[in-house]
Amino acid sequence: MIIEGFPVGSVAANCYIFGDDATREVFVIDPGDEAERILATIRRLNARPIAIVNTHGHFDHLLAVDAVRRTMHVPFWIHEAEQPVLDAGPARARVLFGVDLPPSPVPDGWLTEGQVLRVGSLQLTVRHTPGHSPGGVCLIGDGLAFTGDTLFAGSVGRTDLPGANQDQLFASIARVLLPLPDETVCYPGHGPETTIGEEKRSNPFVEPLVRRVQRPHLA
Repeated sequence: MIIEGFPVGSVAANCYIFGDDATREVFVIDPGDEAERILATIRRLNARPIAIVNTHGHFDHLLAVDAVRRTMHVPFWIHEAEQPVLDAGPARARVLFGVDLPPSPVPDGWLTEGQVLRVGSLQLTVRHTPGHSPGGVCLIGDGLAFTGDTLFAGSVGRTDLPGANQDQLFASIARVLLPLPDETVCYPGHGPETTIGEEKRSNPFVEPLVRRVQRPHLA
């Protein structure tokens, strides 16, 4: 298995190269910036991208999409509920963060709940996890999860942005991530990797959700 992750851009969003070490086929997950660095990593790994897969559409996760897509001749996939986020992205970035951005990339296809994405002999299952963003997804594999900005080591995604909803975020974590085995390795959109078990034990946002799942009559 190939898993290589590294932070890119001004807010250090994690880009991941994930795929099959036998076929060298890979997905490029959340190419947020620094396209040349991402392309150099792909070449160093002797990898063959088959798609760009985004966990959501905030600018810090997609600024390198068009450059990688154009160079590697691969499609760009994201959940359809992110279309308003893509449409409003440059204007919101200007107002909220004071940065001028090009238009958001146009998707080539939509990710859907329960969809299985195959890369070589490996697969990732798309799980819709709204809350940080209306079309946010987590990508669940064998013993691993790419959690985007849904869950971080010690924290969760912010819910003060347009289209975000705290109740939805907590419901997504409880529904999709907490049922995973404790040893599942989580690769988040920012910060270091973690595990489901570690977040159950130490994440102050997750611990109350664990109690609700264990004792639903108290929720």
